[in-house]
Amino acid sequence: MIALYRLVTHLGAPLINLLLWRRSLSDKEDPRRIAERKGQCLETRPPGPLIWIHAASVGEALSALPLMCKLREVRPDIHILITTGTVSSGRILAQQLPEQVIHQYVPIDRVSWVRSFLDHWLPDMAIWIESELWPNMILETAARGTPMALVNGRISTRSYRRWRSAPQTFQRLLSSFAVVLARDTQSLEYFHKLGVAQAICAGDLKHAAEPLGVDEAELNRLTSAIAARPVWLAASTHAGEEEAAGKIHETLRDQFPGLLSIVAPRHAERGAQITSRLTATGLKVARRSMGELPNSETGIYLADTMGEMGLIYRLASVVFLGGSLVPHGGQNPLEPARLGCAILHGPHTGNFSTIYADLHYAEAAIKIENDVTLANAIAMLMHDRQMTASLGEAAKAFTLKSCERVLADVAAAIGPLLPEVN
Repeated sequence: MIALYRLVTHLGAPLINLLLWRRSLSDKEDPRRIAERKGQCLETRPPGPLIWIHAASVGEALSALPLMCKLREVRPDIHILITTGTVSSGRILAQQLPEQVIHQYVPIDRVSWVRSFLDHWLPDMAIWIESELWPNMILETAARGTPMALVNGRISTRSYRRWRSAPQTFQRLLSSFAVVLARDTQSLEYFHKLGVAQAICAGDLKHAAEPLGVDEAELNRLTSAIAARPVWLAASTHAGEEEAAGKIHETLRDQFPGLLSIVAPRHAERGAQITSRLTATGLKVARRSMGELPNSETGIYLADTMGEMGLIYRLASVVFLGGSLVPHGGQNPLEPARLGCAILHGPHTGNFSTIYADLHYAEAAIKIENDVTLANAIAMLMHDRQMTASLGEAAKAFTLKSCERVLADVAAAIGPLLPEVN
């Protein structure tokens, strides 16, 4: 299977180039840095030991930031290269990279482009975050004798069933890693069943991420526009959940005069489509991507921009996490938890089941079953500000406690793989 994959990626260069060009036209690639996707490096490799961290997208990249700081604390002599594959991750990292850390877009998984990348950077160690397993990149890195660790390894039930049909391929790829750190016990069980004996559970690195940042001037501008209106937020929503938010707004607006419902879709490019559907029901919508602010007539404020959730979460103390009313698997609740939000979520949270279970154990989240019970829960919290504050405080305390534990466990597990001090 791997031999066939290598052949296809080798022969597919013309098609890959065409796809990169088309993606650059739709802002899915940075045209100024498209060469990086072909293994051509624009930055100079710094002297001394270099640790390479690969994080697929925004969530993985943000979870890697505290690990980078921890590694620099333990070994101030090292430089770090972090690679990602999305434009949004590159833009966010550009504002948050610690000292002695370089960002580059990961090359497309063709052998020649991967080799060009590795020849330039010559990493002394490689750390992969979560579950984006590119065969050529993994095997070429391992062939050079570079120590590798998989951190925050995750296998969903769907992925486990898929890999179970090709266990030898999975074992060949995962045997390249000296250590595999599963993010939860379910993933650990799947790793072991698939023959990855070196897997251990070190906890979820997302616990260690810093609170999302915010532009204070923009926060002041928005809070002034909202003034004293009652507010709730539907965050990281998926198709179907925006319509549910609209219905909830209509249900609650008589009970809470001046109610403002903020909707932040998981995929900001759906903004025009969401607006069309909500306005068709008679709701007044203001779009953040168009530079609009909510006014007294606005019922729904659509936060259809990227990289601003640190701002949006600070606007509302009552937050519904999307991807959970529909069978998507939920979204990461730790970002609003770090900011002391009272968290509501639906029944579909399989992608983050351990985190949600821990939040419930800490009495820091409320589960609802449908849009009717969600409306009731929002009303309850907006009436009972003490309960809202209690949920938020419990959520924040939970994240602070788990942050220190996870970072220490991950750093201890990968410590033996770090390059020796010269």
